[in-house]
Amino acid sequence: MSGSPYAPNTETDTSEMLDAVGVSDVEELFDIPEPVRFDGEFDIESRSEPAVLNMVSDMLGNNDDLTEFLGRGYYDHYVPSVVDRLSLRSEFLTSYTQYQPEVTQGFLQALFEYQSILVELTGLPVANASMYDAASGLAEAALLASRIRDADGTDVLVPEYVREERVSVLENYVAGHDIHVKRVGTADGTLDIDALTAAVDEDTLMVYAESPTTRGTIEEHLAEIGEIAHENDAMFTVASDPVAMSILEAPGDLGADVVVGDAVLGMPNAYGMGLGIFATRDDYLRHVPGRLIGIGEDQDGKRAFTLTLQTREQHIRRERATSNICTNQAWVALRTAIHAASLGPDGLVDLAEQMVELPRDLAAQLDALPGIEAPIHDRHHFREFVARTEAPASEIVAALEDEGFAVQAVDDHELQFTVTETNEHAVDDLIAAVEEVVA
Repeated sequence: MSGSPYAPNTETDTSEMLDAVGVSDVEELFDIPEPVRFDGEFDIESRSEPAVLNMVSDMLGNNDDLTEFLGRGYYDHYVPSVVDRLSLRSEFLTSYTQYQPEVTQGFLQALFEYQSILVELTGLPVANASMYDAASGLAEAALLASRIRDADGTDVLVPEYVREERVSVLENYVAGHDIHVKRVGTADGTLDIDALTAAVDEDTLMVYAESPTTRGTIEEHLAEIGEIAHENDAMFTVASDPVAMSILEAPGDLGADVVVGDAVLGMPNAYGMGLGIFATRDDYLRHVPGRLIGIGEDQDGKRAFTLTLQTREQHIRRERATSNICTNQAWVALRTAIHAASLGPDGLVDLAEQMVELPRDLAAQLDALPGIEAPIHDRHHFREFVARTEAPASEIVAALEDEGFAVQAVDDHELQFTVTETNEHAVDDLIAAVEEVVA
């Protein structure tokens, strides 16, 4: 009996593979602890719908009602009601992949507009639709670099300020590809140019930088970093986001070969659920992971949108695929496009300017308090900044929680504060709470 697309392994195939790995049964490949192993009974008491609602309501009522000033990669922006009203329409919400362009022109056009927005903001001519998040975008950039021959090395250089979770995703993706992730020192919240110069050599495959960084600083030397990378035949990848890029110089104009990041628009902050952006140069078009939406013509010569490049393993032979990404986050990309369009170019710039002014004002107020220095980096900041405290940061965090505020300790004597238009209203109360706590 031969295999089928749904059960590709025959009993003989399975037996031979089990022999090769030294086990007698497939179940031996899964180490499921007894406490969580399903034994055929869920042991859940049956309840009526009203009883379940009451139970869940009581449970959620136990959550702390904290006003968050958290960030470090996760940001809360007000999502206009039009985003929900349009994106929750059934033709969008119930849509899967737009395989049939003749019935999904509206969705395809929205995704094309999403790509166009990213092209304008990043300064690069090709943007896909789309990635999981910034971490997977970074990892796919490293794999793209390994596929092209402009860069021949094996080392990916990542600044020390990059969050460990993002680096972990990168390391998982490149495992088995003879790619090695190495950290590079930072200076005053940005990449240390001298350290980078010393680290880059003929083994460097890609150099990565962020602007804004995880610590909220603007990387002021992107062009120089790009030159150092290119002088050593390495690719240069920059992480940013659409709001920041609306007032910063486009990364593509500063030498970036790839731009990745989180879209931050269109979705409320969920500390995990998001949308990864990915843009690159024309030369790397056929190495882009995921898919591209393009414009063509139908049989009547009218403009038509369609999937023009699909390099995922679901669409072509696996050995030719550039990525095994399983979803393109199309609905989230749609929401991002609606949000950006509802703001318009001027509104997006206005929002970005707020993200410069709000942290600057909050830092000034905190700096006026005894026992706090804010910000500690002599840089321009976006959305967030790090402050130094005389008292242990963990003690201040705990005390502020009792006052109803959530901030983040990033070191023994360092706190990070993030402020956007959604928590701006609570700044005065936060200052009062901090003053009481550090007094």
